[in-house]
Amino acid sequence: MGDDLDEQLDQLAALGDPVRRALYRFVIAQPGPVTREEAACGVGVAQHTAKFHLDRLVDDRLLQAAYRRPPGRGGPGAGRPAKVYRRSEAAIDVSLPARRYDLAGRLLVRAAASAQRTASTVAAALRKAARDEGNTVGTERRSRRLGRAALLDALLGALREAGYEPVQEGPDVVLRNCPFDELAREDPDLVCGMNLAYLEGVIDGAGAPVRAELHPVEGRCCVRMLPR
Repeated sequence: MGDDLDEQLDQLAALGDPVRRALYRFVIAQPGPVTREEAACGVGVAQHTAKFHLDRLVDDRLLQAAYRRPPGRGGPGAGRPAKVYRRSEAAIDVSLPARRYDLAGRLLVRAAASAQRTASTVAAALRKAARDEGNTVGTERRSRRLGRAALLDALLGALREAGYEPVQEGPDVVLRNCPFDELAREDPDLVCGMNLAYLEGVIDGAGAPVRAELHPVEGRCCVRMLPR
């Protein structure tokens, strides 16, 4: 989460400048790509000012740039293509503390589709989808080094990236943050069951020497990890 969060905060900070923010809003409000001349006219700034800020927005992946010729003009003598700007396809979603409602949404969609195909309950399908997803995440972080400490470090790295804020309390691993906080308040049985299955999958994938169990504590994740 650290590097991703820093990058996302830098992107958002780029919109702190009022001229840059106005140019961004103008560009994304248009039905198609716009030239720097159009953007400058749209917000009432000089073209060289618009160019500087638009290119900064491109560097920060908030806008995308391309080149095009004016409509109806082509071939020799048509002039240089104009640089145009449009909204970037990159999405920014920053929450502090970290929340993973996007992950919960994907898992719920998979579970609903699976339950419909197999006539199983949504809760059971959700736990399976969550465990499979967690296993993939854990496997990607699995340490090539042998030994209990290396495997536990790999697990902690995966949990930090997922936003759980893991800390070791004696032999246990406590998760200080719940990435599904609001959803868990809405339906604790369903969401905490999904969360437990996801973390069991991460543990299995990482090959970590711990087990997960439900241990709800106010202000923390509902899962605690104990040695095995």
